[in-house]
Amino acid sequence: MKKIVLFVVIILIAIQFIRPDKNDSGYESLAAFEQETQMPAAIKEVLQNNCYDCHSKQTTYPWYAQITPLSFWLDHHIEEGQEHLDLSQWTTWDYKKKDHKLDELIEEVEEGEMPLESYAWIHGNLDEAEKELLINWAKTTRTMLKSKLETSPQ
Repeated sequence: MKKIVLFVVIILIAIQFIRPDKNDSGYESLAAFEQETQMPAAIKEVLQNNCYDCHSKQTTYPWYAQITPLSFWLDHHIEEGQEHLDLSQWTTWDYKKKDHKLDELIEEVEEGEMPLESYAWIHGNLDEAEKELLINWAKTTRTMLKSKLETSPQ
């Protein structure tokens, strides 16, 4: 039994040297998104505190991200979040896709699907005022994007 416990401890120590790449290319990747959407400071704060970690190329890692296998679990959440919505890619999308992504954001927040329950356990959830603020901002931004699309040359 002692040999098995020793083996497990050695394996747990050894895997601590294996970690996924960090997702932290900087907030610069979000500058175009924030500028084009004319984001107020309150919205920026909500997004930074609740969304950017998984939905951009900028993650602020918690202390437990240094522990394998939790680091891989967290990395999987980030990859999955970016697969659905990566705000760092904002400049690569046309107006139609931007509108669609904002529509999905509204739907996910209204239905309580975002942030994920596993994220909210540790980081906290959006309160009702933050949800309303985010939804209203996204709706206003969709209207602004639609007006830009209608006035832009084809």
